[in-house]
Amino acid sequence: MKRRDFLGRASVGAAALGFPAIVRSQNAAPRIVSGVQAGDVSGGRAIIWSRCSQPAEMEVEWATNERFENSTIVGNSYSLKSTGLCAKTDLERLPSGETIFYRVRFRDLADARLFGEPASGRFKTPPADERDVSFIWGADTVGQGYGINASMGGLKIYDTMARVEADLFIHVGDTVYSDQPVEKEMRAGDGTIFRNLVTEAKSKVAETLDEFRGQWEYNLIDDNFRRFNSKNAQFVLWDDHEVRNNWYPGQLLEDPRYRTESRVDVLASRARRAFFEFTPIRGIEPTTSKIDRILPYGPLLDVFGLDMRSYRSHNGSNREPKVNADSALLGPIQLATLKRSLKSSRALWKVIACDMPIGLVVGDGPGRYEAVANDDPDGPSGRELEIADLLSFIKKERISNIIWITGDVHYAAAHRYSPEDASFTDFNPFWEFVAGPLHAGTFGPNPLDRTFGPSVRYLSIPKGMKPNQPPSAGLQFFGKGAIDGRTRELTVSLYDLSGKKLWSISLPSIEA
Repeated sequence: MKRRDFLGRASVGAAALGFPAIVRSQNAAPRIVSGVQAGDVSGGRAIIWSRCSQPAEMEVEWATNERFENSTIVGNSYSLKSTGLCAKTDLERLPSGETIFYRVRFRDLADARLFGEPASGRFKTPPADERDVSFIWGADTVGQGYGINASMGGLKIYDTMARVEADLFIHVGDTVYSDQPVEKEMRAGDGTIFRNLVTEAKSKVAETLDEFRGQWEYNLIDDNFRRFNSKNAQFVLWDDHEVRNNWYPGQLLEDPRYRTESRVDVLASRARRAFFEFTPIRGIEPTTSKIDRILPYGPLLDVFGLDMRSYRSHNGSNREPKVNADSALLGPIQLATLKRSLKSSRALWKVIACDMPIGLVVGDGPGRYEAVANDDPDGPSGRELEIADLLSFIKKERISNIIWITGDVHYAAAHRYSPEDASFTDFNPFWEFVAGPLHAGTFGPNPLDRTFGPSVRYLSIPKGMKPNQPPSAGLQFFGKGAIDGRTRELTVSLYDLSGKKLWSISLPSIEA
């Protein structure tokens, strides 16, 4: 609706909500406390997110120019205690291929004339034509106890990424570390002392809903993080640390740090609730909204976001000979949906964004495995069976121009998968690109499983590196993909904390 219509309706808004129509002091005005974000931008729609200091109505004004000429104002979304004081507005009928400027402010529920100060942001909508499009991605934010360190400039890599021109940011998981508290001082992996800003919720493992909310509240304290959020459309996934390291459904914890709740299903339900509240993902009710979803971004790009956490089996030997409930990772419904979506996609390039790599071995204690690979170079077994099925389907249906992007292992790498080097050969060659951490300890490299024939074409960390290097050591990494509308090539590049391009490759498209 237009401004005049909105303000006319607002005069009765407080009374309709049961609040007295009284005039209050400007000191009582609702304040934006965590910045603004935009996400799930596609099909003329976008989610606008913000968080307020108190229950209030969120008003979003948007336009295609910074002067907000001919703007549109949308209201009727609320920050409430039941949503962690977060609010979302789903903008509709956005024009294609435009930079959308928006600003958010909150209206007091007791006095419809009382507004807080606005906060502004911008994002790009998908083009309708084949103009250039680009995305950046990464994973792992505030892990291993490395929090907001003022002496290194806070979450510095978000400042670096904010200076990189891109249409879209894809966070492939570990958006927070709910199981790894932040202390005022800690000894880093390089022997130095790392000093953190601390908060009450971030000082222990998260068990209650409010403690899970506190994980996102902590990251949003950082100026770099909030500024980056205001400048980029986001597509957000999750992995394990939003709940707890290497969790799976049905797990019961034997961890003395969890004093009030040891059932992972209960913890995951609370973490999922906080995830939907604090990220610009469509939907705020986690029981009816999904993390695995598809983001069409114009004729050149479709992003297929996977959820490798919610549908998995327990972490075991991962060597089941047939697909069954014990070998699930994606699960049958998600896998079938992914196949249909890939087959029906008309985008030139198809990016599969997932929270864990395919060929890197990620263990979970002796004889147990966390990711796809099971450290057995023979034919696929366990969770590898789902991936083998998917890769065979892609080959059979002649679906081309697919890459995988991921994180999880806390270093950057480029992997080429080839049937000539594999024990399972019924697939077409493809690339997998790994990026991260965005602000966490640096580890690796992980060993490769030869089932799908991966080879390392680039590795970001030095040989013999001591594990758990702090963010201040500079070994933090993100990736960028850029599709050239003229040549139709996809160029993938990997960057470090300083913004230096470490490695790059241009992939020609295969025309149908």
